[in-house]
Amino acid sequence: MKRWIAFLPLAALLVLGGLFAAYGLRHDPRYIPNARVGQAMPDAVLPPLSGGAPVRLSSVVQPATLVNFYASWCAPCIQEEPTLMALKAEGVRIVGVAWKDDPQKTRAHLAQHGDPYALTLVDRDGRTGVDFGVSGVPETYLIGADGKILAKVAEPLTADSAEQLLERSGGKR
Repeated sequence: MKRWIAFLPLAALLVLGGLFAAYGLRHDPRYIPNARVGQAMPDAVLPPLSGGAPVRLSSVVQPATLVNFYASWCAPCIQEEPTLMALKAEGVRIVGVAWKDDPQKTRAHLAQHGDPYALTLVDRDGRTGVDFGVSGVPETYLIGADGKILAKVAEPLTADSAEQLLERSGGKR
């Protein structure tokens, strides 16, 4: 009887391993939750990178505004810079949110790679990102005229993904 008890931990480990394997085989690792899409944008108040009084995010968002969460320490954020600069040249309004970043490093990043943002806000503690549902940077949200999140891209923007994102705005740029 004592020998049987010695195998209980091994049996439990095998059962847990089987459960995790079953979950892993049915789980899509590329799935990114869009829980906030279709809901009102969180109405955060954040300080602008340029200094001055904190700004209510809803007051700077216009129809078809992109809210882009990024950081100076984020390599994929550098990948999407050319796309963001091209969108700015097309007249697309982009509000940048420096997520969990040092403002000095953010300024240096924008000076080095270009500044595609109409306004850059600072989310130093990351709370606004959490409210939006940010799981990592870069993430870009399309905000509609009514303040609702119309769509989300949770990877570096490319010309194609940016075009698909802006199509959700109803053609308003």
